[in-house]
Amino acid sequence: MLESALDRLAERILSFDEASLSSLLDKYKARMERFESTKEWERAVIIFFIINAVRAKNHIFNEQLIRQREMRPEKTTKGKPDLHLVK
Repeated sequence: MLESALDRLAERILSFDEASLSSLLDKYKARMERFESTKEWERAVIIFFIINAVRAKNHIFNEQLIRQREMRPEKTTKGKPDLHLVK
């Protein structure tokens, strides 16, 4: 039950736009830095780290895409082109 709840939560978070989340980062960072022994402070900390988790995930994802593109061999057309006679 816990795993399925976390999975649903992750799915919802992944549907959020990173730019929209990032625009809230400073708000929750400031809230987190003003410690209070309250549930609101605890939620602010969790939200701050969720936003950073999405940003980190996207950074890793983009780096991997770039690395994969760089590793693909480029097709070069040395010699005769690969053409077939059609009648």
